Amino acid sequence: MEGNGLSSKIGCTFALWGCAMQSGASNVATLLVGRIIAGFAIGVLSMTVPLYNTEIAPPAIRGFLVGLNQQMIGIGFIVANWVGYGSQFIKSDASWRLPLGLQMLPAGLLLVGIQFLPYSPRWLLEVGRDEEAHEVVLKLHGNNKVSADKEYAEMYGSIKAEVSVRSRRLSDLWATRAMQRRTLVAVGVQVFCQFTGINVINYYGPQMYTSLGVTGGKSLLVQGIYGAIGPIANLFFIIFALDRVGRKKPLMFGAASFVATFSILAAILAHNPVGSPNANSAAQRAGIAMIFLTSIFFSVSFGPVSWVLASEVFPTNTRAIGTSVATCFNWAFNTLLAQVAPLGLANVGWKFYMLFVCLNFVDLIAITLFFPETKGKTLEEMNEVFGDAKATSFTGDNIGGKPSKDSNSDEEKSIEHT
Repeated sequence: MEGNGLSSKIGCTFALWGCAMQSGASNVATLLVGRIIAGFAIGVLSMTVPLYNTEIAPPAIRGFLVGLNQQMIGIGFIVANWVGYGSQFIKSDASWRLPLGLQMLPAGLLLVGIQFLPYSPRWLLEVGRDEEAHEVVLKLHGNNKVSADKEYAEMYGSIKAEVSVRSRRLSDLWATRAMQRRTLVAVGVQVFCQFTGINVINYYGPQMYTSLGVTGGKSLLVQGIYGAIGPIANLFFIIFALDRVGRKKPLMFGAASFVATFSILAAILAHNPVGSPNANSAAQRAGIAMIFLTSIFFSVSFGPVSWVLASEVFPTNTRAIGTSVATCFNWAFNTLLAQVAPLGLANVGWKFYMLFVCLNFVDLIAITLFFPETKGKTLEEMNEVFGDAKATSFTGDNIGGKPSKDSNSDEEKSIEHT
């Protein structure tokens, strides 16, 4: 990815194109093509935006800055829910053209805003613009020369060592044991994010509320209220907790919480079947509460952490392709569950929720045993976290210049095989 967000600009352009086609569609074929083009744009942006945020963020607040990605997604769901709720009262084809057309607004704002963002200092180092990279790092550290020089020295030594072996091959993601672990963690956290079931709620919430006794337009109203809960919880979490408690503990907490909420929801529906005249209204309200709690727990665990972790674990030479693969798995399992969920909800009812109980129990075990803690580490220090030798050693004397030459042969060998 180019350091000033060329890929993001392309994504925004395709988003504007696709959304314009959808809003102005005169037939189903045009609408479908517009959806495909806009879907491509979302795929590009969901990879490039967290990646850029990761590369410009100082380690101490990287969780907060990358976590803002989930915050904006949550705000997007709020807007979508309430626009959808309000549009049901429009008695013309504007009821669907308006929501589809409004998607162009954030895409346009992002396309304009990108022009004012700094280049990624890591990209600048890759292309030999060292002085510019140092200036950007100094600016990102608020002109704190000590901390800026320290981070610049680390990224300089690591990136200059890796720049000659920049990866564009998928096979490099499992070329060494350390890379295999990085890839499994990044892909795993994105897949586990879908296993939380949060997008099943986001997509099919009204049907779920109907099974709990909420009928008619009220189900859309409840969905609108539900959509506002998560972003509030997410905002408090990324501001006050994420860069303090780390990545692993919130993921473990989230997985355990989803086992509990989906178990309770399944039990409530099992004892209060859909359409039963003897359904316990208090139990049904408790079921709705479990759905709301699921959103809150997601927003203080997988929501922000999945984007942070997947984009920070890879070294410079494989970060772009590694993050792309992880994001691809996210959308692949998102699509799978989106297709399966309506069938499961309609045909097996409460038993469908037991799937998420089992998946999240497995997630909890995998995270506890295999996921590392990356809190407070620079992107270059991830080598130590995942068992690589550190690429180079540096001193303050090589700021803007060449890395020192006291790297040992084992470290050079590690670089060759990364």
